[in-house]
Amino acid sequence: MGNTIQLILMAGGMMAAMVLGYAALSGPSASKESGRRLQSVRFRHSDSAVDKVEAQYRKTVAARKPRAGKIAGSGSRMEALELRLHRTGKGWTLSQYLYVSGGLALAVLLLVFLKTGAPLLSLVAGLFVGIGLPHFIVGRAIGKRVENFTTRLPDALDLLVRGLRSGLPVTETLGVVASELPGPVGEEFKLVTDRIKVGRTMEEALQDTADRLNMPEFNFFCITLAIQRETGGNLAETLSNLSDVLRKRAQMKLKVKAMSSESKASAYIVGSLPFIVFALIYTINPAYLSKFFVDERLIIAGLGGLTWLGIGSFIMAKMVNFEI
Repeated sequence: MGNTIQLILMAGGMMAAMVLGYAALSGPSASKESGRRLQSVRFRHSDSAVDKVEAQYRKTVAARKPRAGKIAGSGSRMEALELRLHRTGKGWTLSQYLYVSGGLALAVLLLVFLKTGAPLLSLVAGLFVGIGLPHFIVGRAIGKRVENFTTRLPDALDLLVRGLRSGLPVTETLGVVASELPGPVGEEFKLVTDRIKVGRTMEEALQDTADRLNMPEFNFFCITLAIQRETGGNLAETLSNLSDVLRKRAQMKLKVKAMSSESKASAYIVGSLPFIVFALIYTINPAYLSKFFVDERLIIAGLGGLTWLGIGSFIMAKMVNFEI
């Protein structure tokens, strides 16, 4: 057993060294940094209106980054987890999440131990299911809500444009969107209007929602309003153009999803096939794989295979993941 622990520690050390090497070699590019500096000089000394607007845009984005980074998880882990639960829109509490995770981990640990008699495997399986399955379910719920929000956000912008062109102020049009549109869009805009009613400024209320949602589309909307307040211009026309951009962005995402669907299906099949075959063989003939959980050589071989399978799955996921 001592040799097994030593080999596991060596494997963990190798993985940590690989992660640190990747982090060390994946720093910012010197050429990109030089280009950013030249661009900042051009913005500072240019008399062009386009350059001034772009400089104001970059200044506004830079001013918003620290708050977004704080919400994203640089503070307490429990605060970040509570934020994830709130983003689902399901009303799940942190205590419910912890109880479900602990119950799943304990149940899987006992089942695997009674079936195999291997304490280390039981502990790993219990932690994997107890931590991974609730995290996956919460992520799926967040993804569905975000997709619904991004689908209806252009309609909300069109409704804002019609209200502004009819002479209503921005705060009144936000209330119209909150009352007219169902789903997460109406819920989030209602929270914005409620904050404005209790004395918060419109920019602060929108920024709170943007920090909680952490969505590029809503950030575009907040930055557009912030820039329009400082530079002036036709807000209705600006929001109309933003609505058109968001619709084209959604269309591009659908095209990329359709083009990469075959590669993603292949990655899912290749990644899940070893586990499916192992489960089928163990169900049909448990004695054939009985030594897999007690023999040190087989345990090390299994851990090595899982390590390389994880690396391969990570590479395939990066190859088929495209940011729009």
